[in-house]
Amino acid sequence: MNKRSKIGIFDSGLGGISVLKDIHKILPNEDIIYIGDSANAPYGIKTKQEVYQLSRKICEELIENDCKIIVIACNTATSAAVNRLRQELPVPIIGMEPAVKPALVGTEGKILVLATEMTLKEEKFNLLLENFDDHYRVIKEAAPEWVDLVENHLEDQQRVKATVKQVLDRVEAKVNAVVLGCTHFIFLKDEIDAYYQQSVDIYDGNMGTATHLRNTLISQGLQNDKTEQGTVEIHNSHTQDYLSKSIDLYHQLK
Repeated sequence: MNKRSKIGIFDSGLGGISVLKDIHKILPNEDIIYIGDSANAPYGIKTKQEVYQLSRKICEELIENDCKIIVIACNTATSAAVNRLRQELPVPIIGMEPAVKPALVGTEGKILVLATEMTLKEEKFNLLLENFDDHYRVIKEAAPEWVDLVENHLEDQQRVKATVKQVLDRVEAKVNAVVLGCTHFIFLKDEIDAYYQQSVDIYDGNMGTATHLRNTLISQGLQNDKTEQGTVEIHNSHTQDYLSKSIDLYHQLK
């Protein structure tokens, strides 16, 4: 492991592609490997132990492929596994965190956090909330159907709009901001914005994670010092179709 080793990124499927894009933007000279585990998606309905085992296996694969640091681009896997993985593995592990702090600081009124059931019920998220005196402003809503929507039906616009509406209709309170606590949900951002008629602020944790990664590389002397553009290698545990979807999503993102 050295400066020229790679950054490893993984997610339960396609969602983490958005994190990959932001990381490549701010670290353009780094070589990156991304693994999407669509064959086992969604993680949010599995047990904590199952998510840990899947995450551990992928981390071992990334380390075997000369990764100097690993980013868990999945809020669910972070909640279930990051603490154990940090204790057990020989490389730094960066996790995801819902962008509750910037939402509370930047917005008055109610804040809706959308995530998987596991993320919302795990201790990690609830300890995060306890850090803020005004955490009573946070409303939690699990949206497991959105993970399936992004993995399997993103090209069906009618279905996308209907499923986004179905989840948001469950939230009876008026909200002033939305936190996307699952990386899959970023691919539904336009539909969420349209549902609220562009009247709410929408936050996600991607750039915060990318910035934390960069700071960690610098502090540990691991930032790549080459001047040429880094490589981006995308893999998916499911079929060739899911790999093609992953690559297409990557190129569609700005």
